[in-house]
Amino acid sequence: MTGISIDAALDRAGAGAYQRRLLAIFGLVWTADAMQVLAVGFTAASIATSFGLTVPQALQSGTLFFLGMLIGAAVCGRLADRYGRRRVLIFTVASDAVFGTLAIFSPDFTSLMVLRFLTGFAVGGTLPVDYAMMAEFLPAKNRGRWLVMLEGFWAVGTLLVALSAWAVSLAGLDDGWRYILAVNAVPAILGVGLRFLVPESPLYLLRRGRGEEAKAVLDRVSAGNGKPVLDADVIILVPPAVRNIGLFSSKLRQRSIMILAIWFLVSISYYGVFTWMPPKLAADGFGFVRGYGFLVVVALAQLPGYALAAYGVEAWGRRPTLVTFCLLSALGCLLFVVADEGLLVAAALLLMSFALLGTWGALYAYTPELYPTASRATGMGAAGAMARLAGLLAPSLMAFVVSDGIGLAIGVFSGLLVMAAAAALMIDAETKDAALT
Repeated sequence: MTGISIDAALDRAGAGAYQRRLLAIFGLVWTADAMQVLAVGFTAASIATSFGLTVPQALQSGTLFFLGMLIGAAVCGRLADRYGRRRVLIFTVASDAVFGTLAIFSPDFTSLMVLRFLTGFAVGGTLPVDYAMMAEFLPAKNRGRWLVMLEGFWAVGTLLVALSAWAVSLAGLDDGWRYILAVNAVPAILGVGLRFLVPESPLYLLRRGRGEEAKAVLDRVSAGNGKPVLDADVIILVPPAVRNIGLFSSKLRQRSIMILAIWFLVSISYYGVFTWMPPKLAADGFGFVRGYGFLVVVALAQLPGYALAAYGVEAWGRRPTLVTFCLLSALGCLLFVVADEGLLVAAALLLMSFALLGTWGALYAYTPELYPTASRATGMGAAGAMARLAGLLAPSLMAFVVSDGIGLAIGVFSGLLVMAAAAALMIDAETKDAALT
């Protein structure tokens, strides 16, 4: 009887066709989640028309959606660490499909708000567990690039929801929000069945004392990649026990405080730029930023940001890549200081789309690697909750700041992103090529 570490087993299995199938499955639902999040802005005007409301009143459905996401991220991350990634993901994706579909047929605004809250809970619960699980199927040398590629499906969702909203607008359909939500529900419905094809994380199984099941999963990965399976007499060695696994235990306290601060600061900036900035610019005479065609271009600008982040996390490391993109995003904000004509405004928005989504790519690759298996999903859930808290606070905070002028608002965005870069420098670990514990 011989033993092999799980990291050696993952290296032996490699990253190939099996992980590509996982990426497609996880990415489909990630696309669906992006569409649900971004639908908040695309559907507000149509919801207001359908139910005789003002647009601010209609946006209450978005507020409840983000509140649901905050609760879902915090709760489901802990559940995934306790009861397993697979069953929590199946539950959250099924809930997303069911409540997202029911919302299409909402007879009144109250029903819509309840269903959007429940959909938000499901989406919030899916996002952090997705990353924890995908990370645990990847060898260390490939993990960062593949996690950024998964985050890249957010840009696909952005593009699809913008195109669907554009099509609904051109068609002049009544209750256009119902059609947008219907398009959003399709990837989630498809994802429910596909999620049953994903086995439990081998690292989670091993930590739970289910070594034979972990070995069987690793053999599936090896076979899927065309590699030989482990011999019958080989056992997977259980990694040394990790103590003090609380997010704010002495071992994890500094990195938790810093990474959660980054999630909050980047989220405030992201929501400020892409929800508050466009209507303000439109009111100042740059109406093209609200056009669907320009929004599609903004979505396309995200893709090279992800590509550079995918390269950077492997070539330069997680922390340097995150710092670089935070500072580049701050530079994009400052470009507005000299943006006094349409071309410069468009260039600034495209730069921020490129840089902020590259920031997200690096952040999603880095965060799950900072935590041991027993608290990885909890850590990702806490990060997701901080992001949603920022989404809830951003409108009121930005309304207060903008009352003193757009220059101050730009300075706030830029300053927050510089603070995020500084926080990244203070994280006490670089996880490039590091084994998961």
